[in-house]
Amino acid sequence: MRRFSKPAIDVPAQLELLKRRGLTIQDEARAELFLRSVSFFRLSPYMRPFQQPEDINHCFRTGIQFRQLTRLYDFDRRLRLLTIDALERVEIASRAVISNHMGPTHGSHWYINPLMFHQAFDHQRLLMTLSIKQSAAIRDFQRECERIDRSRADAQRKSLLKRQRAKESYARHYPTTYAHPALMPGWAMLEELTLGDLSHLYKGLAKDMDKKAIARRLGLAAPLMQSWLHTLTTIRNICAHHSRMWNRELGIRPELPKKAIFPWPTHLVQPGPHARIFSVLCILNHLMQMVSPHTRWGERLYHLLREFPDVSLQAMGFPRDWYQDPFWHMSRGGAPCGFR
Repeated sequence: MRRFSKPAIDVPAQLELLKRRGLTIQDEARAELFLRSVSFFRLSPYMRPFQQPEDINHCFRTGIQFRQLTRLYDFDRRLRLLTIDALERVEIASRAVISNHMGPTHGSHWYINPLMFHQAFDHQRLLMTLSIKQSAAIRDFQRECERIDRSRADAQRKSLLKRQRAKESYARHYPTTYAHPALMPGWAMLEELTLGDLSHLYKGLAKDMDKKAIARRLGLAAPLMQSWLHTLTTIRNICAHHSRMWNRELGIRPELPKKAIFPWPTHLVQPGPHARIFSVLCILNHLMQMVSPHTRWGERLYHLLREFPDVSLQAMGFPRDWYQDPFWHMSRGGAPCGFR
């Protein structure tokens, strides 16, 4: 291994470096503003499709312009925004379907019982996570009460403010209201978990009948739901960190239906690695149709891709004429989505 020796350079020097590499910059003022807002390092992955392959000097192909880089960056940003919009609804729905089955079936505090989970599931970690959240919420509430006590408000006003603060989150409301059980009920617990925690919780459920009943609410078999939650957790992390997504190869590949019992794109039934973002977008489209049957999310994806015809569909794993597949044209109610 060698010693790192690259110097840190300012934005004007970054522009000069890009020009030496053969990039055409027609409006240097706008390019400088872009690099001050986005950074050279974040833009670097969007340069690679336009550079000479295997060139150690990272030279650009002839005629490449700075605006081509920023346009690709803008496409990826908008693809992430569209993806996170679907992920938000799918994540919330996943919490709901688990809660709506486990609570009525096993009681309000079902998750406190270790027999609800496989032995390999870290049950104590789940309980500790909830305990820490409640304790932190109580500490915050106590500090707010101390500030209220130091204020010049009269006693009646102070009491009202404390009651209002206690209701601002369930993590502080529950332990200030109920003595037993010590932890909040299952429906509140699920709202405190990250999507990654939720994925582990579903995977850790002991009874297959519970897993199957939950997955059916999203039109899935249990193994698919388990795999898809795992994959969507990584995609959510990519979106949350504003990372490149458009041509990323999936590190955690979702299990795909070999013989779907629900509408599914023909391309993904065929053998192949399916390691690009297209498979994830298909998963999101299916789940969006389940949680919001009149959604036009697939149509929005179609129009985004039409707006950026220069972006490589192949790099994202899209088949040619992908939008002609009936999967993208029918809502779960049987009505056409209305785009061509």
